[in-house]
Amino acid sequence: MGPLNHLLLSSLAILGACASSWVLDLTPSNFDKVVLDSGKPALVEFFAPWCGHCKSLAPVYEELAHNFGFASDKLVIGKVDADEYKDLGKQFDVQGFPTIKWFDGKSKMAEAYDGGRDLESLSGFVTEKTGIRLKVKKTVPSAVETLNDQTFKEQVGGDKDVLVAFTAPWCGRTSLSGADAHVGSTANPLYLDCKSLAPVWETVAKDFAAEPNVLIAKVDAEAKNAKSTAQDQGVKSYPTIKYFPRGSTTPEPYEGGRSENDFLNFMNEKAGTHRAVGGGLDVRAGIIPSMDAIVAKMAAGRSISSVSEEATKAAKGLKDKYAEYYVKVFEKLAKGQEYAEKELARLEGIIKKGGLATEKLDDLVTRSNILRTFTAKSQAKDEL
Repeated sequence: MGPLNHLLLSSLAILGACASSWVLDLTPSNFDKVVLDSGKPALVEFFAPWCGHCKSLAPVYEELAHNFGFASDKLVIGKVDADEYKDLGKQFDVQGFPTIKWFDGKSKMAEAYDGGRDLESLSGFVTEKTGIRLKVKKTVPSAVETLNDQTFKEQVGGDKDVLVAFTAPWCGRTSLSGADAHVGSTANPLYLDCKSLAPVWETVAKDFAAEPNVLIAKVDAEAKNAKSTAQDQGVKSYPTIKYFPRGSTTPEPYEGGRSENDFLNFMNEKAGTHRAVGGGLDVRAGIIPSMDAIVAKMAAGRSISSVSEEATKAAKGLKDKYAEYYVKVFEKLAKGQEYAEKELARLEGIIKKGGLATEKLDDLVTRSNILRTFTAKSQAKDEL
């Protein structure tokens, strides 16, 4: 593996660790030890990455595992990619996705879970089987902003990119008819009903919570104080999702997929953000193409001093606050050519320790991304 690929994989591993799951990933190598031989009861979901219903269940299952996290010494909540590990699925008679099985920790037999796939049903089942009761928690405020006729006008058309879901309280399936009803049914993972969309929408709102110019919102299209807005927007079925660019009240209908990743990709493209699944930043956050092009000139043989001077001039014409960080790195490299590698290692060490506030973590990840462009170009120069 080349040094550039090693750096990239190392960085992705760090970012992935920042957005770790409460649900244990089970494979043929650890299944027996964690589930069958641990002596602890286990709830296991057998899923497939392409399965629409699995994607709908994912945020609910994650919340379930999080809520029972305090009892991890007494209970296992895990998942198996049965599309990748087909033999493991066959061993427990998995014939569709998602399939949820209960293991009592005393035998190697599995009991099929046939209850509801909502949080309340799953939680009740686990409590019934184990006697473990959830700790009473304060209700966490929703990250999704509910808009009415007045607040809709205040938020849309301002300095934010707004993604709005128009829903109805009774919406368990879409209200389309004919051919469109088939497309909008729960059989098609691209078109979740309101109830299935809700946890995904909440997750997406949390992912963008640190972005001051992005708003993930919803409108109860049948509420008295919001019905007028829904009518003005021509909403005729639920859920209907519309995107409003900052500074505009003209909507763009959202017609893409309805997974967390689908919404993230859409809003990142529209708003110029770099959020990844889990709310962290991706490996391109903070990268400024024009400054990157100047960094590349080092690999072509230009001296650090001349390139640094060019970067200083270029940064003055940019509004991006991280343009100055590029300049700082150039200045540090002029004093010691190992600065980028050492500083990157230092920042990655801080990130690995965890416990950082979101704003601080975002800053460290962004600076790490920028430093990585310098180390990559340095490696490329050494390989020439």
